[in-house]
Amino acid sequence: MSRAAEESNRRLLRARDAMDRAYAQPLDVPALARIAHVSEAHFTRTFRAAFGETPHRYLQRRRVERAMFLLRETRRPVTDICFEVGFGSLGTFSRTFRDIVGHSPREYRKLAPPTTHVPNCFAMAWTRPSSQSSPSSFGEVSGDARS
Repeated sequence: MSRAAEESNRRLLRARDAMDRAYAQPLDVPALARIAHVSEAHFTRTFRAAFGETPHRYLQRRRVERAMFLLRETRRPVTDICFEVGFGSLGTFSRTFRDIVGHSPREYRKLAPPTTHVPNCFAMAWTRPSSQSSPSSFGEVSGDARS
């Protein structure tokens, strides 16, 4: 890869990172193109070639992903979530959500069970291989076989 191509990719990643960080802010192609230091047309064209979707669609998908989390994990009204993730109208939010997810936000909330949060120490203990009297990979013996 040439040095110019590497620099172009770095600039595109900088713009995509800005979208990931500020997804709820009003971002548009001119602002993102300025972050990438390219023209608007070039930015849209190269972003789509690099990431497989337009900058607008990427931003919509990031907003919907965040909305999916909030719908699963909170009991907040759909309208509040819509505005929190950066959509300007409930109609646009619902239509975009359905296009991406396949369900309306309310249907998704009914169908998606909340994520269960397990403390890391428990998860590690539960997934640790149980070997009653065989040595671990560190050489010690577990269980009652210790001396």
